[in-house]
Amino acid sequence: MELKKRLHDHLIQIVRDRNPYFASEGHFYAQQYIRENLAQWGTVEIDDFVVRGQTHHNFILNLPPLNQGGKQENLPIIIGAHYDSVPGTPGADDNATGVAVLLELAAEFASKPVKYPVQLVAYDLEETGYFGSTHHAAKYKQQQQSIRLMISLEMLGYCDRTPNSQRYPAGLQYFYPNCGNFIALIGNLRTIPDMINLSRNIRKSGQPCEWLPVPQRGLIVPDTRRSDHVPFGITVIQRL
Repeated sequence: MELKKRLHDHLIQIVRDRNPYFASEGHFYAQQYIRENLAQWGTVEIDDFVVRGQTHHNFILNLPPLNQGGKQENLPIIIGAHYDSVPGTPGADDNATGVAVLLELAAEFASKPVKYPVQLVAYDLEETGYFGSTHHAAKYKQQQQSIRLMISLEMLGYCDRTPNSQRYPAGLQYFYPNCGNFIALIGNLRTIPDMINLSRNIRKSGQPCEWLPVPQRGLIVPDTRRSDHVPFGITVIQRL
């Protein structure tokens, strides 16, 4: 219940029209809230990028691993969520829910480090073309640095237990539930072991979970390419 209240409190602060071009006041408020919350757990890097002559910001928190390991163990796990919203909308599910989870994961990984370094990133400008995450991914490519995994948190608040409440791209309806009450894990073929482990742990908590491997960076199922995972390949966690 305490976690539920904290998530709700985050949503109360973030849910507002916060498009950077049409609701700059709400956008700025969300930025400050995210930055202050991440700063509780370490130094927050403000990663600037320019689009159409205007400077935008990603907010990055780097958390160290439990122990310094070898080359593979030092590859970071990136967990991201975008904080901008569609013009004229409060962006409650899309994507205040993802940001709320990101903030709680920051607290969790700061107090309980894991095997790999964890980088938590709040992205701007997802709704206009994944500009924030594209900028972030490009830095890794330019520096020829590898990552262990990229997880994009997207629209985690929707739940409908009504039969036939869930729709899919053609063909997938034969393999997945028709109720939209589960967490969906979507990844490329290399992430199959990770999706299996994540889905197992999510189900242990009592939350239904399904996973979908998509080859060719999701190009054969375009609907899987709708968030900040796209510049990194394809890995996304979403509630459907």
